[in-house]
Amino acid sequence: MRRLFLAMSALAAFAAIDAASAADMALKAPPPAPVDPWSGWYAGVNIGYSWGKASSLYYDPNFSNFAAVNSNPLSRRLDGVIGGGQIGYNLHADKTWVLGLEADIQGSGERGTAGFSDIYSVGVGCDIYCSTVSGTMKTAIDWFGTLRGRLGVLVSPTALLYGTGGLAFGGVKVSGTVTDNCASGPPACLPLSWGFGNTTTKAGWTAGGGIEGLFPNTAYWTWKLEYLYLNLGTVRGTGYEPFADFGPLPYSWSSRVTDNILRVGASYHFH
Repeated sequence: MRRLFLAMSALAAFAAIDAASAADMALKAPPPAPVDPWSGWYAGVNIGYSWGKASSLYYDPNFSNFAAVNSNPLSRRLDGVIGGGQIGYNLHADKTWVLGLEADIQGSGERGTAGFSDIYSVGVGCDIYCSTVSGTMKTAIDWFGTLRGRLGVLVSPTALLYGTGGLAFGGVKVSGTVTDNCASGPPACLPLSWGFGNTTTKAGWTAGGGIEGLFPNTAYWTWKLEYLYLNLGTVRGTGYEPFADFGPLPYSWSSRVTDNILRVGASYHFH
């Protein structure tokens, strides 16, 4: 009987030791793998400033000596505040390189206006009459977006230096007015005005670069400073001057739009 009691006591002791060991192992389970801040989906917001340029031309073959307008583009700046959001995906390819794809959409306050004026003559040396034609051309970028690839190198575990480029698109609005100050000729010499314009979505290209870094004490939030150059191509149009004496006379116009963007942003990374 005594031997049976001793055997049962020993089994109970071994069971207690085994349970304690299992509990100790559970408490000392290996920690989860560290979060990689440079892999996966992210989304965020940005704000910045842009200094664009519109190179415009009003061409009117009816004014044969109207060279200042017919052949010399009007250049004006398109400056304004921009802001919007971005979404993207990163792939941490190896210890150093990060590949990515990013899309963004921006609202824009970029506007610019340029004026022109020139004298044209009817007859040799204005022997019939001379007149002045003047006008304005306005260009605006109401919104734009990009779809870009990114290639970056980690200069430290918390900082990414990258280049980027791809598709750009945006809403461009061009409008203008022209006034012939002596359209009917002497003796009446009445002014005549007409307007033109177009609002369209243009596609082009973009390229640039930036730096992105982790905010302190987090693997989920990053900040960035980025520069982009955009080329949205040329907006064109045609029209007819409303001269009653000569019938409709054709003219054409164009505006080539480029842009420079500097912006800051913040993104949350989903892991």
